[in-house]
Amino acid sequence: MNFDIPAEDIDFDSVEGLKTVFDKWTSLYAATSEMHDEAAFNAVPEGERLSARGIEVGHIFYFGTKYSEPMGAKVQAPDGKEHTVHVRPYGRGPIPLVPAIIEASHDENGIIWPASVAPFDAVLINMKAGDAACDAACEKIYAALSNAGKDVLYDDTDDRAGTKFATADLIGVPLQIIAGPRAVASGEVEVKDRKTGARETMTIDAAINKLLG
Repeated sequence: MNFDIPAEDIDFDSVEGLKTVFDKWTSLYAATSEMHDEAAFNAVPEGERLSARGIEVGHIFYFGTKYSEPMGAKVQAPDGKEHTVHVRPYGRGPIPLVPAIIEASHDENGIIWPASVAPFDAVLINMKAGDAACDAACEKIYAALSNAGKDVLYDDTDDRAGTKFATADLIGVPLQIIAGPRAVASGEVEVKDRKTGARETMTIDAAINKLLG
């Protein structure tokens, strides 16, 4: 659909004139759930209806000449004349983007952060805090990754295994490094991919290299 309107057909000094442009662009029905009008929606041909989940990441306000007129802000329009600027500020910020990412990337267990925007690179889970071997393995991993500039969330709480796993999934850090007594005794840890759920047992050094690779 072509919404172009010849400049000579627009009265730039009149709100009613500019309204013809806005009416063209808003002629299709669109509304968020709290503003949904069932009758208006049903008036759209069934083949052209679209219902989907979404989130606001930006907005536009129309101030007209409320601020530009007192400032004497004018521009030369295509008709060669000067016209008072009609202000329409556009807002976008990082705060709405966070819930937008979560809305697009999650499952029934919690958030699945894309690696590029994750608050941590990995979560290190000490399955038996206070155990000398588990503590030593976790300290080695944490130090190696931290010294290399990686952000690691270290879970050394006394919670049960199920609680630790549920918390890690809920937070949604891309990789989980799980250090349990049995694996550590063999010089190994388990690495879980939060997105796919795939688990891999590897040596402690291999796990460190995986994060640094």
